Amino acid sequence: MPRIALYPGSFDPVTNGHLDVVRHAVVLCDRLIIAIGVNASKKPLFSTEERLEMVEEVFGPVAAKAGCAFDCTTYDNLTVAAAQKNGATIMIRGLRDGTDLDFEMQIAGMNETMAPDVHTVFIPASPAVRPITATLVRQIAAMGGDVSAFVPRSVAAGLKVKFAG
Repeated sequence: MPRIALYPGSFDPVTNGHLDVVRHAVVLCDRLIIAIGVNASKKPLFSTEERLEMVEEVFGPVAAKAGCAFDCTTYDNLTVAAAQKNGATIMIRGLRDGTDLDFEMQIAGMNETMAPDVHTVFIPASPAVRPITATLVRQIAAMGGDVSAFVPRSVAAGLKVKFAG
């Protein structure tokens, strides 16, 4: 049976932290599905379509190099339901620090109760990317700062376009 993993998030924008998690995840599964959460009450900087393009452009080559099948999708319901709908038995979650761990452990416990066949796998962030958050990246970019150390080159270019003007 193939090992199918789902890595959920908003990916607004894709960061080097996300890329770090994907680099580790593609060696753990046969197929990796990036699932972009769409929440009608949130106003993302990048449209769903733009985020799908970013995800495909940045993560697709990493998965291909590792020999891991790759796909991306969107969802607007419970993340664990998205995992089940996509046939995933592994839920990938990145951890930057102890605060992330505390929060993610609670979610993993609730998810296990709702879907015992979906197992959460925590991937600790590499030291160089631990401080990176999409929120901080957006704030720095909005104020004209250089985010090139925090996001892939194509994402930095996209952020520059978003905030030019």
